[in-house]
Amino acid sequence: MGIEIEHKFLVVGEAWRADVTHAYDIRQAYLAIGPPASVRIRVQSGVGYLNIKRSTLETARAEFEYVIPADEAEEMMASLRIGAIVAKTRYEVPWAGRTWEVDVFEGENKGLVIAEVELDAPDQAFDTPPWTGADVSSDYRYFNSYLARQPFATWPTEG
Repeated sequence: MGIEIEHKFLVVGEAWRADVTHAYDIRQAYLAIGPPASVRIRVQSGVGYLNIKRSTLETARAEFEYVIPADEAEEMMASLRIGAIVAKTRYEVPWAGRTWEVDVFEGENKGLVIAEVELDAPDQAFDTPPWTGADVSSDYRYFNSYLARQPFATWPTEG
């Protein structure tokens, strides 16, 4: 079993783009949305993945991930999913000794840009880049499983 320890932040501006080292497209869908767990199917760079993650608002969560055939992942996304397919481009951006992942969402989630950093321990200190805004690690609305059911485009605008 793996433990995922991550923090999520809204992204402000475009300055992060200057430091991108790698980018790839991701399509994913959910077969189950917890609690107690979420089950996700993903296709990334032609490879399929089955991911099972504990549903919690905590920054440390149990996580299991397995490689599966991409054609089977596509079939599951087409026929077994709950909600919409979540599509995004993920950019890897090094900052202060860590690799940040900046997700630029597409489709019904277009306009949403989130940066994530994975840590080795829940209490590990880390520096935030100047292009990060609010910490949304504990806000369920920014979980991909929520975005599959309530896309960003459907959220009320703040005025």
